[in-house]
Amino acid sequence: MAKRRKGRDIHGVVLLDKPLEWSSNQALQKVRGIFHAAKAGHTGALDPLATGMLPICLGEATKFSQFLLDADKRYSVTAKLGIRTTTSDADGEVVERKPVDVSEAQIREAVEAFAGDSEQVPSMFSALKYQGKPLYTYARQGIEVPREARPITIFSIDITRLDGDELDLEVHCSKGTYIRSLVDDLGQNLGCGAYVTRLHRTAVADYPVNKMVTIEQLQQLADQHQPRETGNWQPLDAHLLPMDSTVKRLPELSISEERARYFLNGNSINADTDIDGQTRVYLSGEFVGVGLVSKGRLSPQRLVVRDF
Repeated sequence: MAKRRKGRDIHGVVLLDKPLEWSSNQALQKVRGIFHAAKAGHTGALDPLATGMLPICLGEATKFSQFLLDADKRYSVTAKLGIRTTTSDADGEVVERKPVDVSEAQIREAVEAFAGDSEQVPSMFSALKYQGKPLYTYARQGIEVPREARPITIFSIDITRLDGDELDLEVHCSKGTYIRSLVDDLGQNLGCGAYVTRLHRTAVADYPVNKMVTIEQLQQLADQHQPRETGNWQPLDAHLLPMDSTVKRLPELSISEERARYFLNGNSINADTDIDGQTRVYLSGEFVGVGLVSKGRLSPQRLVVRDF
């Protein structure tokens, strides 16, 4: 018999405002503990230096976290010109100092040049893996390994403050964009170097910013209501967003009870729809998973276990 996980079978998404100097895994484990959740996963790591939106999936919602990994993101970042560091952020060692001998017009032109499609070489201090190990593992040993450039899109990049050797940027970008690498590249293009002093993720996909909650707020609710003793989880669970919020950008498709019996057992079914591609699937208004429509057939891809 399979060993039952400890914790509640709670399902949904916590839109966490990750604090400074916490790793994404530290934040995940803290939230999981507060909710006493049996299962949890985050949707793409934020560096300890970074703060901001970190969607944390609980229970069955973890099956759909990949869709948020693939979503576009928005960041607010402060870059300091004239200095280059080993990690392209404030945690690294300074490797180069140069005078900032560039005009405001040159800076604006260099920033605007990043808009659109391009290829970016990931930082050696990223979590991408090489031969099974994260790149930062090699970087901390002083080892540099080959990295392939990856296609990215900068949908918009705007200067919101320019004060001497510091500038604030608002960046809307595709998945896989490394803001530290972007700032380092900007510094190299300007000929003076640059590194990140502040990084805040302001948005993931279409998630509402006003639904973000801090660890302090969650902990305060847990301390106030003592849900493990009282059984009153409602004040905490009120901050959960529904599972299908992870796939809201996919078109919606409803299926009948009769067809659902086959679909939910892993079989493809006829689909009376004009949709071609991935879709979020509902039965009597209840989200049951993600399927793929091809040539008039709907095949299951990720299904919700409906025993709760």
